[in-house]
Amino acid sequence: MSDPAEQPVLSNPYDGVARYGLFIGGRWVESRSGRTFTSTNPTTGEPWAEVAEADAADVDAAVRAARRAFDGGWGQASAAERAAVLRRLGDELAKPEVIERLAVHELLDTGKVVRETIGLARAFSGWCYYFAGLAESHRGSTIPVPMPETFAYTVPGPVGVVAAITPWNSPILLMLWKLAPALAAGNVVVIKPSEVAPVSTLEFARVVERAGVPAGVVNVVSGQREAGAALAAHPGVDKIAFTGSTATGRSVMRSAADNLTRVSLELGGKSPNIIFDDADLDLAVNGILSGAFAAGGQMCTAGSRVLVHRSVYDEVLARLVRRVEAIRIGDPFDWNSEMGALTWSRQYEAVLGRISTAQVQGARLVTGGGRPDTAPSEKGFHVAPTVFADVNMSMELAREEIFGPVTGLIPFSTEEQAIEMANDTPYGLAAAVWTTNLGRTQRMVNAVRAGTVWVNCYRRVSYAAPFGGLKASGLGQENGIEVMREYTEEKTVWVDTHPEPRDPFRLA
Repeated sequence: MSDPAEQPVLSNPYDGVARYGLFIGGRWVESRSGRTFTSTNPTTGEPWAEVAEADAADVDAAVRAARRAFDGGWGQASAAERAAVLRRLGDELAKPEVIERLAVHELLDTGKVVRETIGLARAFSGWCYYFAGLAESHRGSTIPVPMPETFAYTVPGPVGVVAAITPWNSPILLMLWKLAPALAAGNVVVIKPSEVAPVSTLEFARVVERAGVPAGVVNVVSGQREAGAALAAHPGVDKIAFTGSTATGRSVMRSAADNLTRVSLELGGKSPNIIFDDADLDLAVNGILSGAFAAGGQMCTAGSRVLVHRSVYDEVLARLVRRVEAIRIGDPFDWNSEMGALTWSRQYEAVLGRISTAQVQGARLVTGGGRPDTAPSEKGFHVAPTVFADVNMSMELAREEIFGPVTGLIPFSTEEQAIEMANDTPYGLAAAVWTTNLGRTQRMVNAVRAGTVWVNCYRRVSYAAPFGGLKASGLGQENGIEVMREYTEEKTVWVDTHPEPRDPFRLA
């Protein structure tokens, strides 16, 4: 991190409670029922925003507004026009005052610290610029067919109305993973943010307004489970892009099946962080911190099981504990704070429950395990960074997603054992390998079943690199050129240039 003295001084801009409506068809409206719900500041445990609560009628209005925008011109907009809109949106997101405002709202919504939320906010514009480029470069292909005087080619077109159902851990970033390629391909979008952290996405909608995105192309409906279920089951939705738990992903898929709606799912994970005896241990321990404790461990890719070669197990544990006990937990607006609160009360209780279960099952608690002494509020959802040793693959700690600042160290003896343990999970989202042996690197990359494998690093993502999971971690891709397939439909065109009629009873 650069010198905190060189960073902007940010603070909570609200004396009272912020209020937000729904963003439908380019207008801010109240929910039809008039109902609202509150968003809680995870750091203080107190309400900080009141948000309109959408129901099925509001969702239907948003889907219809999106369809009107699609049929009214956006669906036929040229690649250059779509790229121009994305670049304007990127330009807005690159403004320092917008970066700071979105960073503050995400901090208040999620409990993250400012050093993380402003880093995320500074990256948002990159997704818009990258996919603006893809809007103009994505193309079909000419197909060499065996029929004489005949040629065929493909034309990619938009799917239509995309429902983006997004999570609470990194609301704007993971929403942009869907929104940017969807707009690049010519789709319109209805966003349903998590009811746990909806405000930063609604604040993002104000940026959409200022960027001049045509009315109805982007809509945001905040609400509880009813709104998400209504959107997933809506017959006017052509594609659902969902990020969240595997259990909810299965529910979304069942709802989509009734309408044969296309689905992409980015779901849970139980990522192994594999440290061999020839690894650079300073780098590896840094990678454990990044994988398990950055963002409070609230990542689908969290490295919450660390597989360590027996010959370096004790040394890795000792180094890790020293680093973990030095993690700074404090005021999230303080640039020196490194870890904040968990995002909501239910997750806080769930993580404490995982810690308790791990102890009952025989894992050895080495550090952490409760509320940190430096928590800035007694009502906040803070959990001290927690490390367990003597973990084995039969324990819940090694098998279930935690989504909190908790990790467990598991020893292994051979490369083959490490592979077996790494793959002994229903998930397949990410993994990391720490070694200086090039041959071992390639063997591990080939053998570990995960959509992303980091080598001597952790938690690297980019708009340019595809991201997706195997097994119960999901379906489809996000980011990279590859994601454009998720938001387009290929139309095959055949052209016959033969001057005479052909035999109508022959296929060729």
